[in-house]
This record gives sequence, structure tokens and C-alpha cells, in this order.
Amino acid sequence: MSKTCLECGDKIIGREDKKFCSDGCRNAFNNKMNKDQNNMMRNINNKLRKNYRILCELNPEGKTKTTRNKMSNKGFDFELFTSILKTKTGNTYYFVYDYGYMEIENEQYVLVKKEA
Repeated sequence: MSKTCLECGDKIIGREDKKFCSDGCRNAFNNKMNKDQNNMMRNINNKLRKNYRILCELNPEGKTKTTRNKMSNKGFDFELFTSILKTKTGNTYYFVYDYGYMEIENEQYVLVKKEA
């Protein structure tokens, strides 16, 4: 009984459990299967990268203050961050990797950078 490649339909030669005729067909098949997930993940990662660049630009010294308006005008997305840190004093910092921000008052934010 001959098997055919799941991607191109060509005859498969080789191991009994083989599903694809070549690495190219295997990659093409898996890329098609994961396309929607990859697009969603790629879009989120691009937005996280943008948030990170904005925080780096606004906080070159490691700790500073800024306004929500400045962050928003640069395209910062407050819905996307990588982690949350709650301090013993009850403050909540939102981090994009090693750069964080916390609202302090009247749409003012303190920006921080985690030490390595």
C-alpha cells in the first residue's frame, strides 16, 4: 500500500510512518495549519515591541515620570503588557519585559526599569 504526501499528494518513499515527501512539504503543511495562530501572535508581539520601544524612549535613565497623553500619542497600548508586579505597599506596576509603568495620579505615570 503506497502512501501519499499530505501536502502535495506525491508518492512517499521511505519509512512506513512518514507523512510528507520532503522537508519543504512538511514545512508548507505546518505553516498553513498554524497560519491564523502565527498571525495573531505576530500582531501581539509587534504591539509589545512597540510598547517596549516607547518605554525605552521615554525612560532612558531608568526611572522617570510622564503622562498618559505622551504615551498614548506615541501609540502605547495600555492593554498589552507581559507581567504585573504588586508591591508590599499595594502599588501595581505593569511591565513590558524589563520596563514598567505605574499610574500615580491624574494620568501621571512613573516609568521604571528592572535591574538585571
